[in-house]
Amino acid sequence: MSLTNASPEDAARAAKTSSRRLATLSTNARNHALDAIHDALLSAKDAILAANAKDLALAKQSAANGDLSPAILKRLDLGRKGKFEDMLQGIRDVRSLEDPVGRIDLRTELDSGLILHRQTCPIGVLLIIFEARPEVIANIASLAIKSANAAILKGGKESLESFKAISSVISSALAPTDVPNDSIQLVTTRDAVEPLLAMSQYVDLVIPRGSNQLVRYCQEKAHMPVLGHADGLCNMYIHSDADAQMAVSVVVDSKCDYPAACNALEALLVHEDQLETLLPAVATALIVQGVTLRCDPPSLAALTRHLPKDLSLLVQPATDADFSTEFLDLILAIKTIAATPSDPPACIDAAIEHINTHGSHHTDAILTASKAVADHFSNGIDSACKFWNCSTRFCDGMRFGFGTEVGISTNKVHARGPVGLEGLMIHEYRLAGNGQGVAMYGSGGGKRYTHRRLPLTAEAVQQNGHVA
Repeated sequence: MSLTNASPEDAARAAKTSSRRLATLSTNARNHALDAIHDALLSAKDAILAANAKDLALAKQSAANGDLSPAILKRLDLGRKGKFEDMLQGIRDVRSLEDPVGRIDLRTELDSGLILHRQTCPIGVLLIIFEARPEVIANIASLAIKSANAAILKGGKESLESFKAISSVISSALAPTDVPNDSIQLVTTRDAVEPLLAMSQYVDLVIPRGSNQLVRYCQEKAHMPVLGHADGLCNMYIHSDADAQMAVSVVVDSKCDYPAACNALEALLVHEDQLETLLPAVATALIVQGVTLRCDPPSLAALTRHLPKDLSLLVQPATDADFSTEFLDLILAIKTIAATPSDPPACIDAAIEHINTHGSHHTDAILTASKAVADHFSNGIDSACKFWNCSTRFCDGMRFGFGTEVGISTNKVHARGPVGLEGLMIHEYRLAGNGQGVAMYGSGGGKRYTHRRLPLTAEAVQQNGHVA
C-alpha cells in the first residue's frame, strides 16, 4: 500500500498495471501478503491507536461545535468495543476463505476438442471512497488482495491520522511480498476524487461508503458503475401472532446494539392487535435504553395509556418525514398497521407497501410465528436483505461468513447485500480448441456444433494457476 502523492491519473494507471500483476499471483502468494498485513498491524496496535486518538480528539471538538455528526464520531473510534481486534479478525477470516479467482461454473463442449468454460475473474481496479471508518483500509486491502483486485482508497479527513498510520504499516508489510505496493493506494486529497471518477479507462468500479450525499455525488459524477447504498433505512413489522418476548429482544438489539450503523432499525411497524399487548413491553425496553419513540396517532394513544409518566417523556408524535428518515441515533419511528380479516391478511400487504415506499431497500424484517406470512412478506419486499424473527444487525459481511465486506449494496445488478469476495468477482469465458475455425461449421462447412453440457468434476474446476 502506498500513501500516494502522485497525480490522480498516475495513481490510477499504476493501479491498473498492478491489477494485472495481481491476477497472475497464486493463492499462496496472496495469502502470504494477508498474513504479513495482519502481523504488522497487530505489532503496530499502540501506534495506530495513538494516531486514532488524535483524530478522535479533533472529532470530539467538531462534534461539540455541531460540525460533526455523533454517528460519524462513533464510527471513527477504532478502540471502541474491540473494533481493532475485529479488524484483525476480518483479515484472518478473509485469508481462510477459498480462493474466489478462477472458479469454473460452466463447461460446454461446442464440438469435439472445442471446450468452452466460464470462470470467475477479478473486476480490476476498485475506487473506494469512505468516511470516518479507519478499519476500512485493512478490510478493503485484505478483500482486494484475496480477490486479486487493485484498490484506490480515499478516506474522510476525520480519520486522516489513522489512515496514514495504517497505510504506512500495510505498505511496509507488503514490501517483501509478491503483491505490488501500488495495488493498494491511499489518496489523501479531496480534489483527487472527481478526476478519478472520470477515469473509466483505469477504474472499473466505485464503492462509496458514507453519507447519502457522498453516494449521490459518486452516482452523478462517475463514468463507471457505482456499487453501494445511499441510506440504511431499515424497517421491522410485528405481525399479530409475534411472540412478545422475542419481539422485545429482537427490536432492542436491532435498534440499540449500534444505532449509528446502516443496518440499525429506524422504523417499527406494529399490527393493530399488538398495540395494547406487545407494544408497551417493547416500548418500555427501548425507552430504558434511551430511545425516543416517534409514534403515529394509534400507537401514541396506546403508549400514553399504558406507560408511566416518567417513561412517556420519550414518546412523541411522529411526522410523515420520520418514516423516511435514517436517524442513526437512539430514535425510532412507530407506525400502526390496521387489522384486516382477509386471507392472506391485507395488513401484510399494507406493511409491504409502506416499507417499499419509505424504506431504502437495505434490510427489512418481520416478526411472526407463521412461515407462510414470513414468505409472503419476503416475496413482496424489494430489499437486498429480508429477515424473519431476527435482528436487522445481522446484515453484515463478517456475520454472513464473508470474512468482511467492502460495503452493502442495494443495486439490482452484479452484487446485492453485503459485498464480500464473491461480489468482487465477475465472469469471463475461455475457449480451448485445436485449430477450429468458424467457417468449418454451418452451411459453409461440414461440421456441426454439439453444444453438450459437461460435468463440473473436481479436476475440471481446479482453479487455473491459483491452487495453493
